[in-house]
Amino acid sequence: MATKLSDNHIKLAIQKDGRLTEDTHNLLRTVGLHFESYKQRLFSICRNFPMDILYVRDDDIAEYVAEGVVDLGIVGRNLVVESEKPVEEIMPLNYGHCSLKVAVPADSGIERIEQLSGCKVATSYPVTTTRFFAERNVDVNVITISGSVEITPALGVASGIVDLVSTGSSLRLNDLVAIDDVLDSQSIVIGNRDSLANSHKSAIIERLLTRFRGVITASEYKYVMMNVPTSALEYISTIMPGLKSPTVLPTADVEWMAVHTAIHEDMFWDVIEELKTLGAQGILVSSIEKMFV
Repeated sequence: MATKLSDNHIKLAIQKDGRLTEDTHNLLRTVGLHFESYKQRLFSICRNFPMDILYVRDDDIAEYVAEGVVDLGIVGRNLVVESEKPVEEIMPLNYGHCSLKVAVPADSGIERIEQLSGCKVATSYPVTTTRFFAERNVDVNVITISGSVEITPALGVASGIVDLVSTGSSLRLNDLVAIDDVLDSQSIVIGNRDSLANSHKSAIIERLLTRFRGVITASEYKYVMMNVPTSALEYISTIMPGLKSPTVLPTADVEWMAVHTAIHEDMFWDVIEELKTLGAQGILVSSIEKMFV
């Protein structure tokens, strides 16, 4: 097994240990990459794709990509915005969803960010927070905190906070309420600009991105097979066009047709209910594991 990084491979930096790590590993394996991922490893070499994976602190990923230490990174968009590093945001990955929010004590009486004018606001994201309030002409004193930001109002350190919120449970536990959104975030792929301009590297990168797009598309659709009355086929086709158009096959009974299609999860249940009212029978549903575009 190779034990050093290859000059002919692209390099991808991912979070070594944190909230995105498991989902990132799952994504890489779902797109067919074979690699070892022990926690003590600093890097892995893909056995079936020209790519090396580096395991680093998430705070360092944007800088590594900007400096050309790696060609690509998978990281939360919140960290990319905060870093202000010159990288390309290539594509979202549809996991790790969260938001930076302005929050205040529930009993503070503060309902609008304008009421924080002249107050202290604690955050681990001083660059993003400063820009947010400046763009809204609200003069606050931003205090940078590296630890538990939620406790600062209770300690009298700040009147409000800007912090990353996923479910909101941490805010509720600390008697805080969100009053404004600063930034929506999720995991994204970022790229080094020189690497994207390099013909050899960009070709490999595009192969990887094609796999990512296929998996993301597949996760948003469900594959449906059913028998529908021939008389209702034309209308049924209009309510469930699938990715392009449904696949229609004849059955032994000329009054029935077999239909295969993919339905977006956002409209899935509404469509299924309408199909049943139109006489569809034998509806079978499965997840689409891979759908390369």
